[in-house]
Amino acid sequence: MPHCKLEDLPSGGGRWPALGHDGFKTAHWGDMEVGYTTLDSPLDCTESYKFGGLPGGVCPCPHYGYLFEGRIRVRYPDTDWPDDVIEAGEAYFVPSGHVLMYETDKTRCLELNPAHALKMCLDAMERAILKAQPSAEVAPAAA
Repeated sequence: MPHCKLEDLPSGGGRWPALGHDGFKTAHWGDMEVGYTTLDSPLDCTESYKFGGLPGGVCPCPHYGYLFEGRIRVRYPDTDWPDDVIEAGEAYFVPSGHVLMYETDKTRCLELNPAHALKMCLDAMERAILKAQPSAEVAPAAA
C-alpha cells in the first residue's frame, strides 16, 4: 500500500511539466490523486481554467482536502451559490464547477482528488500556461 510523508510526494512537474515547481507534489494512488500544494504567493486560477479550455471556465474536479495554512476562496460561476472561504485548520469538500483563488502569501494544503477529473483540470492549466508562454519547451508528461 502506498504511503509517504507529504514532502516526499513526487514533484507535479513530472506529470505536468509546465506546472513543475516544488510547491506542487502529487502521486496517483489507485483511482485517487494525492496532492500537497505549497504556495508562496496568492494564486487566482480563473484565467488558467478559462484559457485552458475547461467548459464554462470552471474546474471539473471535486476536491477533498485539509488546509494547513492560508485561505482559499471558492467561486461558483453561473450559479447563485455564494463564495466559500476555507480557512487554515479546516477540512473541506469543493464540488466540481468551481474556481479556486488562493488568497494569502502562504498556502499549504493536502488534497485527495479523483485522478481522472484532476488530470483534466491540470492538463487545462498546463495548456493555459503554454498559451501564455508559447516559447516554453516542455518535456512529454509521464503517464
